Amino acid sequence: MNEYKLTFWQMKKEKITKAIIITILIVITLPIILTYTWLVLASFSTDMKYGIIPVKLTLHNWRFLWKSIEGYPPIWQVFFNTLILALSVMGLEVFATILGGYALSRFKFRMRETLLKIVLVIHAFPSISLLVAIYYILKITGLIDTLTGVILLKASLEIPWGIWIMKGFYDQIPWEVEFAGLVDGYSRVQVWRKVILPLVKPGIAVAGIFSFLSGWSEFVFINTFILSQNTWTLSTYVKAIIGDFRFVDYGLLTSISLFYIIPTIIFFIFANKYLLRVNITGTKG
Repeated sequence: MNEYKLTFWQMKKEKITKAIIITILIVITLPIILTYTWLVLASFSTDMKYGIIPVKLTLHNWRFLWKSIEGYPPIWQVFFNTLILALSVMGLEVFATILGGYALSRFKFRMRETLLKIVLVIHAFPSISLLVAIYYILKITGLIDTLTGVILLKASLEIPWGIWIMKGFYDQIPWEVEFAGLVDGYSRVQVWRKVILPLVKPGIAVAGIFSFLSGWSEFVFINTFILSQNTWTLSTYVKAIIGDFRFVDYGLLTSISLFYIIPTIIFFIFANKYLLRVNITGTKG
C-alpha cells in the first residue's frame, strides 16, 4: 500500500513538474510568436488599426521584389551579396575547423595546451574592440569596401570557436577506430577522410549552421567597412530603410525584415535535426 502511495505521489509530482515547464515555455515563446505574427500581418497590410488589427491586405509593401526602391540597390543584388557572404564564411570555417579540430584532438605536440587556451581566448575578445586595427589591416591589403575583406575577417573570428566545437566531436571517437583503419591498410589521411569524417558529420553540420547564420546576420563589419551600395547586404539594407524613424515606411520595413528572416527559417527547418544531435560532453586534454 505504501509503495502504491509512493508511486502515486511520484506520478503526481512528475505531472506537476511537466505542467510548470510547459507553462514557462508558453510564457517565454508566446511574445515571440505574437511578434512574428504581427510582423507578417503588418507586411501585408496598408495600416494597422490600434496597432494590431490589419485594415486592408495589400502586396504594395512587397513591391521591392519586382522593382527597385528609389535610392536603394535592387533587393536581389543585395540578397545574393548576403548569400555569398554567409556561404563563404561557412565554407572557410568548416574547412579550417575540421582540420584544426582534428589536429588539436589527435596530435600531441609542444605547447598544445597553451595553444588550446590561446584559441579560446582569441574568441573571447569582442570583435567591436578590434575595429581600428582591422580597418588598418583591410586598408593596407586593399580590402576595404569589398565582400572578400568582410568574409575573411568574419571567418577568422569564428574559426577559434569552430575548432573547439570540432575538437569536442573528435574527442568522442575512440582511438581504436583509427587504429582499425590503419590495420586495414589505410594511411592516416585516408582514415581521417573515410572513417573519421563520416562519424563527425553532426559536428560539421553544427559548425556550418552557426557559421552560416553568423555570416547571414552580420551587421557591424558590413556597416563599418562596406561603403558602396553595390556591396550592401540585407542587414545594411534594413538599416538604410529605417533611416529617420519619423519618416520610415513601416509597411515596407516589415516586409523587408520578413524577407530577411525567411531564408534563415528555411535553412533552420532543414538543419535543425543536426542541432538536436549535438552532445559534446567534455573535451579531452
